[in-house]
Amino acid sequence: MISVAVVGSVNLDLVARLERLPGPGETLTAHDVTRVPGGKGANQALACARLGASVRLVAAVGSDPLADEALALLRDGGVDLSGVVAVDAQPTGTAMIQVDDQGDTTIVVDTGANGTLTLDGPPEADVVLTVLEVPDEAVAAAMAATGFTVLNAAPAREVPEAVLRTVDLLSVNVDEHEVLSRTADLDALPAVVVTRGASGATLYRHGSVAAEAVPPEVEAVDGTAAGDAFTAALALALVEGLDDEAALRRACTVGALTATRAGAQPALPTRSELEEFSA
Repeated sequence: MISVAVVGSVNLDLVARLERLPGPGETLTAHDVTRVPGGKGANQALACARLGASVRLVAAVGSDPLADEALALLRDGGVDLSGVVAVDAQPTGTAMIQVDDQGDTTIVVDTGANGTLTLDGPPEADVVLTVLEVPDEAVAAAMAATGFTVLNAAPAREVPEAVLRTVDLLSVNVDEHEVLSRTADLDALPAVVVTRGASGATLYRHGSVAAEAVPPEVEAVDGTAAGDAFTAALALALVEGLDDEAALRRACTVGALTATRAGAQPALPTRSELEEFSA
């Protein structure tokens, strides 16, 4: 079994579903509002666990009732939470998410306790994955690990060149790729995957196209965690030994399946659901 360490964020998502996303200054009435465990780090940890990996999450939450709610599905999913610390100074992170009837989203995050995360040293695992919803120091420590290092550079911000040089796989969407390209030579990295939502994804190796794939056609309900599921699936597939094209196809399929269900973590597919759909 592949071991995975995720250094990342834990949030409680407040999700409002609407017919369409509001414009500036506009007020709309939601179909409903739900509370769902989320956070890019937590989402990717649970995605890896549901796809069959042994997963440990390194994260920070507040010493508040939201923490138990935010960690519930991770605990139920068998994720090792011994690396999650509770801090008194900040509340558990929250995200305010709007989802329209086409599955498009807007997301506003209150970092909360995620901004306090520190590491004593790099984690030990076959795959070490981190995101940019935690401090730069935590990202740098995670990417100094000896395992297969994966940086999902979201939300978009500049990443020091020294940290990028330690990354085996950089996962970004088009906007994030543009932000990082302003200050870094991404063609120098071993592998960069750029996602384009329903249009698919491209995997580059040292700046050259290694594989392209498009997701299967599905009825999108909520795209909140689709990118997180994609990144987790691609990392595991590459470490399992799949070739670039097969790994990218699998990741696109996992992302698409995630978009067919509401919520972040509740939508993440299991390995058996992936195999059943692929068959």
